[in-house]
Amino acid sequence: MQSTWKAKKNIILEAKKFVNRLLTPLENHYYHSYEHAVDVMQRAIYLAEKEWLNAEGIEVLALAGLFHDTWFVVEYDNNEEIWAKIAKNYLRSVWYDEEKIKLVERIIEATAPKYKNPKDIYEKIIKDADMDNLWRDDFLKRSNDIKREIETIKKIKIKDPEWHHSLVDLLIDYRFNTEYQKKERGEKKLKNLKEMLKEVKKDFKVSNKDLKWYIDL
Repeated sequence: MQSTWKAKKNIILEAKKFVNRLLTPLENHYYHSYEHAVDVMQRAIYLAEKEWLNAEGIEVLALAGLFHDTWFVVEYDNNEEIWAKIAKNYLRSVWYDEEKIKLVERIIEATAPKYKNPKDIYEKIIKDADMDNLWRDDFLKRSNDIKREIETIKKIKIKDPEWHHSLVDLLIDYRFNTEYQKKERGEKKLKNLKEMLKEVKKDFKVSNKDLKWYIDL
């Protein structure tokens, strides 16, 4: 499987160049950037290998990870109709297999925030890969990047108390979809949640009893 996967990396390398050209000029996209696209791609590949997916499965997940946020180059909000069109058009231009294009599209569509119940291992992996920064050491930096991005693009100011509370809600609500993600990121998720709860307590004077209820979830 590994040797076959290595033979398929050219399509990924060319796609990376294309996505880099698309996303790098977006100067105000401090979070939805080429760096994030590569992060998601790499984590998707890692999880796919842990799940023993074949070369084709790893390939489509890598492509979905790269392209999953490219619709931001067209419109920042109300972009559900765009979702995977850029990926589809690019892959057709390089004569990629049509059935695999449909799978890449479906995987990308699973990254929608409102999409809560991934149906298969592809969708489960991409959800965990896309949200991976929530359970890493750079969590605070990345959350500040998206806050800065929203404020800059929408020309608004988000108050810290509301932002901290939204991060707590996100950390609590998200459930790992793969066993490897849960095993490797579960402890860090709890640590990041505790750190954010400290901020919420400062902002809203949350009681210690409330904090314990949150953490015990």
